[in-house]
Amino acid sequence: MKWGRFSDKIGMIPVPKTILQSLGTDMKAEDIDMLVDIIKPLIKDNVMFMKGKYNLKRCIETLEDYMRASGINSDHRVEGSLHHFVIQHGLGKIWSLFTEQLLKEIFHEFLPEKDVKTQTTESTVIVTISLGGDFNEHEH
Repeated sequence: MKWGRFSDKIGMIPVPKTILQSLGTDMKAEDIDMLVDIIKPLIKDNVMFMKGKYNLKRCIETLEDYMRASGINSDHRVEGSLHHFVIQHGLGKIWSLFTEQLLKEIFHEFLPEKDVKTQTTESTVIVTISLGGDFNEHEH
């Protein structure tokens, strides 16, 4: 519901999964870099518009809203101070590499001193970062 309120206003259109899968087959590292460079400012603009502020909590919350609206499986798991962000997209290895790089850059923007660990497969990306046991992106 939240996403539907804004999707038209921020210029989102639905794209069939097969199209994204096929676009990813020929992408190279430079293409992923370029795509991340294009998408990061768009994420910032959209988070500011949708949430009224740009910070890590609102950014994560907006990405979760997007994934839910897009049918992408995601989960946020907490083990002590470690936070695991699990994304299961099913789009192939290239899109896993893109997702991994994008999330690393978002976390480094807000927490440049924190170590970000990733695990990546053809369809799943897990990003792990220490945010403390009391971090909750839904409380702000």
